[in-house]
Amino acid sequence: MTSHPLDPLSSAEIAAAVAAVREQGGLDPSFWFETVTLEEPTRDERSAFARGTRPPRRAFVAVYEPAGNRTLDGVVNLDTGRLERLDVRPGAQARIVGDEFLSAGAIAKADPRFIEALKKRGITDVSRVSVEPWSGGNFGFPDEEGMRIAYGHCFLANPAGDNPYGLPIGNLHPVFDLRARKLIRVDDFGVAPLPPDSAAIRLDTGLRADLKEISITQPLGVSFEVDGQLVKWQKWRLRVGFNYREGLVLHDIGYEDKGRVRPIMHRASMNEMVVPYGDPSGGHYRRNAFDVGEYGLGQYLDSLKLGCDCLGAIRYFSVDVHDWSGRPRVIENAVCVHEEDFGTLWKYTDWIKGTVTVTRSRRLVVSAFATIGNYVYGTFWYFYQDGTIGVEVKATGVPLPTGVAPGTKPKYGALMAEGIAAHVHQHVFSFRFDMCVDGENNAVREVNFHPEPWSEENPQGNAMRIETLALQRELDAQRVIDPVTSRYWKVINPSVTNAVGEPVGYKLVPGANAFPIFAPGAPVLKRAGFMSRHFWATAYDPRELYAAGWYPNQNPGGDGLPRYTEKNRGIENRPLTVWYTLNYHHMPRPEDWPVQPCVYAGFHWMPVGFFDQNPALDVPRRTAGEGDSCCA
Repeated sequence: MTSHPLDPLSSAEIAAAVAAVREQGGLDPSFWFETVTLEEPTRDERSAFARGTRPPRRAFVAVYEPAGNRTLDGVVNLDTGRLERLDVRPGAQARIVGDEFLSAGAIAKADPRFIEALKKRGITDVSRVSVEPWSGGNFGFPDEEGMRIAYGHCFLANPAGDNPYGLPIGNLHPVFDLRARKLIRVDDFGVAPLPPDSAAIRLDTGLRADLKEISITQPLGVSFEVDGQLVKWQKWRLRVGFNYREGLVLHDIGYEDKGRVRPIMHRASMNEMVVPYGDPSGGHYRRNAFDVGEYGLGQYLDSLKLGCDCLGAIRYFSVDVHDWSGRPRVIENAVCVHEEDFGTLWKYTDWIKGTVTVTRSRRLVVSAFATIGNYVYGTFWYFYQDGTIGVEVKATGVPLPTGVAPGTKPKYGALMAEGIAAHVHQHVFSFRFDMCVDGENNAVREVNFHPEPWSEENPQGNAMRIETLALQRELDAQRVIDPVTSRYWKVINPSVTNAVGEPVGYKLVPGANAFPIFAPGAPVLKRAGFMSRHFWATAYDPRELYAAGWYPNQNPGGDGLPRYTEKNRGIENRPLTVWYTLNYHHMPRPEDWPVQPCVYAGFHWMPVGFFDQNPALDVPRRTAGEGDSCCA
């Protein structure tokens, strides 16, 4: 028995859920498992658990049955071993799982048509070739109806063997029906010569010799406590969770204030991401990767290494996943928790007395990395002593390369090296937050700043008007960033006021962001409608988990947030969910080759009237050294 209803599934529980589906599902023997993960208890069940009533332990399962081209999902009651439901999802295509991804490459490399296409390019050593079967998307092609389409992209490993993307095989795209497990055609848009080898990642010589060792130690131990999945640090309380599709999930985020843990969020995660590429030629237009909804981050989390991925005193969390047969396996050290110094927290210099009061900042970091093909994404959650929550994505790995003829200047991208181009693309992330700011019922306000016109009351033109809009229904709460008005959004609790009589709240402060760039009606924009707005707020519904819907693979569009909000439900003084879209455009550079330095993008949640004063006044002041105080 797990200690808490939100604990991720164990290997034993995964095996039990798999057994229940096999024995009770009545499925064709060809079926395989897309997902076996925790079916999280509802808000009502969690409230009952807080009062002493444990909810049933359940597993969510999703399977694909090739014989009938059916995707089904349901719930297994792990307490009873009973398959409570297993429903067909008409028209849905399950995600492409890791085993299926690998099997498609083997199918291509055994097909004479593909082998012949490689020979045209002078490639005879098939063992060095990798084929990535990306989801085919949905472009309305009649000949693809009823098929489980995957569109292949091909690469040859560099001679050093340290970069499988080092020599892109331009213009060659095997096309698969994954349902039938066969190659249906080879799209060959013409031979592009293989680029010269410029893709070595591991340097054996010429390494910098002037980098001195840095040591991060905590001789008295860490300042946080871990009890199962519960983490306590500097008045913060949160649970580290895991979802097979989303990867790292955080639950029950709260902050202790005046002896009481005040809730802020029930659940926080990066629920979807899409990377659309901007070259319309050849087969490149089909590169629109929904890395969460079409593939799943959870199964691809990296096993982190101390001294490589993490420095300092680290607490790791491992997670249990499975293959398409349902066999469990463990990803060791999948999530990293540590604390780090973050400069000055607050400082005041009394220029009259000549005294200085200064406190150093420390933050708790909860992070995970996932490798999805060529890209590596790190999701970082930062918790600060003043009640701020930071969210950051770090993108690294290998920008998707394409082979081009000598002298070619890409119209929709840039050269990274001789014979190697990369297309302009967009990284779009959707973050989802089940809010509970000081209670279950919340509301949303948008804040904008405007200059007041010249008048007798504003004779110097310096007046600034603060405009607060109540976003009371779902269609009202579909908003975009506006740096001109310094726009932000806050979630308040209308029933709880602070010391100055205002509703307590948290505000979402955008960081670097952009707008999606597509021609109106573009297929990927239909499929990822959430991209059209940076901020969404919806009435809480435990089944509305994913911004692009449950099954975006080959979905024609319209699912997810556009469909969730069609009813235009009220969101005033009720349980609600906030969604934030983070978009940054990537025009690759030579400096991104052969491996890209981390690119950072993020945003913050900050308390706004949640506390009656600075909650970090009680953080101990620091000293510069023995007998030498750096503060009053």
